[in-house]
Amino acid sequence: MSGNRRKAFLVSAAIVGGALLMTACDGTDAATDTGATQSSNSAAPSGSSAAGSDQGTAKGSDAKDEGTEDAAGSGADTGNGKREQVEQSCGANDISWSTKSETQAGGYILISAKAKPGITCYLPAALPIVAFGSDGTEAGPAEQAVGEQIKLSGSTTAYAGVQTKTTKENGGKELDFIIVAVNNDDSDPVSLPVGTITVDKPIVTNWHTAPADAVPFS
Repeated sequence: MSGNRRKAFLVSAAIVGGALLMTACDGTDAATDTGATQSSNSAAPSGSSAAGSDQGTAKGSDAKDEGTEDAAGSGADTGNGKREQVEQSCGANDISWSTKSETQAGGYILISAKAKPGITCYLPAALPIVAFGSDGTEAGPAEQAVGEQIKLSGSTTAYAGVQTKTTKENGGKELDFIIVAVNNDDSDPVSLPVGTITVDKPIVTNWHTAPADAVPFS
């Protein structure tokens, strides 16, 4: 991965934070506008037949729209009046993440990934992206070939193992978090706390459905 791409990868978490802040502001504005509209409507005389007619029409229109949306459901239109579920690739924000320190293979970090409630998505047959620190140090592959695509849904969990230090010499960077993305195209990497770690030529396994298969051996 180039230096520019690594920098973009590492600052994306800050961009997400800014986006969330803007969303919160928008929510406040929307609430203010809604309150003003309700105050305006309440000013109309309750006995006015025109007001009652308009309100009845609006309610009927809204009910129709909501019913249509519910009936349509989610998924892709197949052209015959039916809809089929779209199989989407996982993004980091589709996943509930957790990390755990393990002692095998000289010590490593086990990353667990499970789809959030209501989400079904696929982890690609590709190495997860794990980076360390502001300089964007990346974990290299711990296995010679990539694994298979994994479907995440319900209680299904995928695992990847990260060995943060593969060198025998003393030294390395002292950090307390890692940055994880599903792949190079993931626009929403996440920062995961891992306790204090020493980083020097780290490696990471592919995604696996069994934690015992995600033990990295350098």
